[in-house]
Amino acid sequence: MSNIIKIGLLGCGTVGTGVIKVLEENLDEITPRVGAQLTISRILVRDMKKKRQLPGNAVITDNIDDILNDPEIKIVIELLGGIHPAREYMLKALQAGKNVVTANKDVVAQFGKDMFAAAEKSNVDFMFEASVGGGIPIITPLKQCLTANKLTEVIGIVNGTTNYMLTKMSEENANYDEVLKAAQEKGYAEADPTADVEGLDAARKTAILASIAFNSRVGLDKVYTEGITKITPEDIAYAKELGYTIKLLSVSRDGEKGIDVRVHPALLPQSHPLAAVRNEFNAIFVKGNAVGETMFYGRGAGQLPTASAVLADVIDVARDIVKGHFGKIRCTCYEHKTFCPIEKTTSSYYVRLLVDDQPGVLGAIAMAFGQTGVSLNAVIQKRKVKNNAEIVAITHVVQEAKIRKAEQVLNKLPAVDKICNVIRVEGPTCQEG
Repeated sequence: MSNIIKIGLLGCGTVGTGVIKVLEENLDEITPRVGAQLTISRILVRDMKKKRQLPGNAVITDNIDDILNDPEIKIVIELLGGIHPAREYMLKALQAGKNVVTANKDVVAQFGKDMFAAAEKSNVDFMFEASVGGGIPIITPLKQCLTANKLTEVIGIVNGTTNYMLTKMSEENANYDEVLKAAQEKGYAEADPTADVEGLDAARKTAILASIAFNSRVGLDKVYTEGITKITPEDIAYAKELGYTIKLLSVSRDGEKGIDVRVHPALLPQSHPLAAVRNEFNAIFVKGNAVGETMFYGRGAGQLPTASAVLADVIDVARDIVKGHFGKIRCTCYEHKTFCPIEKTTSSYYVRLLVDDQPGVLGAIAMAFGQTGVSLNAVIQKRKVKNNAEIVAITHVVQEAKIRKAEQVLNKLPAVDKICNVIRVEGPTCQEG
């Protein structure tokens, strides 16, 4: 085919190699779908001496200018990861009139506005489907398929590492350190797992999803973030007994009091569709006023699933090149909505405490909750831990500020040895009060 669209690939690691594999394997199907042949002509690498399986006549380089200054390269795929120099390279590519496709959630979450502005100025495309959910299509559905709706809620499991760990803790009664080690051995968790286990990876994805769903720019600093490092086998066991599963949730809601956007562990009812999502799989639950409830499910990471999402964007861009028009969907953050602070969000709460094992303690604890406006839905006392009794309480729906005040009061009670954990039980949205 004489009509060839050349691509510059930045990064030839796990996902970059996956892009090469999928493109080569499916080229016969992709070419007629595009109306042109895609070919990777130059690849930016850090180590020129490393042996690689290169596609066709591709040339490797360690100089970004070899790609930026090549007028035949129409699409740049950025798979370097991190913010620097990926951000600078993408901006330069857009400014040079090249279309950019990326899987970089860090740059999109924090500097997406800059990328869209540069793309619009140069009349080219900027695409980032693979930045959230790996192989799960979610960015495009939010931007296109669901745009007839007023979206009110996006809740999901968007980090495969933590979902794998929580699954193992639930099914094998393993502790946090054991499942983290297993996740690292399988390659699900990095040697430094902070971004995953502290919720930072999920927070970046949440900022992207909320920005698109609610047409208002959601900065990373607006996402309240907690990780899973405090979750214990005891919490998992109590959750099961009460009919719940613990998941690290990405929560975005658009209500009367503003956008409520957060990442944290939560007890989900076992009947909830997200409760059945196991291991490294991701799922994103979207609610719209016309479509009702929809859920997107699949592998949230991995070489080939992520490569699938990257190449889907490349194909969209290539079709635009063939037709000679760009920017069908620009930045959709045209509203400027307020945000609901975490103190005003509402939820039920699971509270686990160690207390003195003596008469009257339970009444004193119930009184402490009541003094701060927290009503209890259920209280169970199942076991002793050394000389203490362990109590688990589930509250009715209450404002976050009140549960924090209750914690302060409980910590001052002589009979309370320790508040072991406080975990949200997924429920209603933000409100004043």
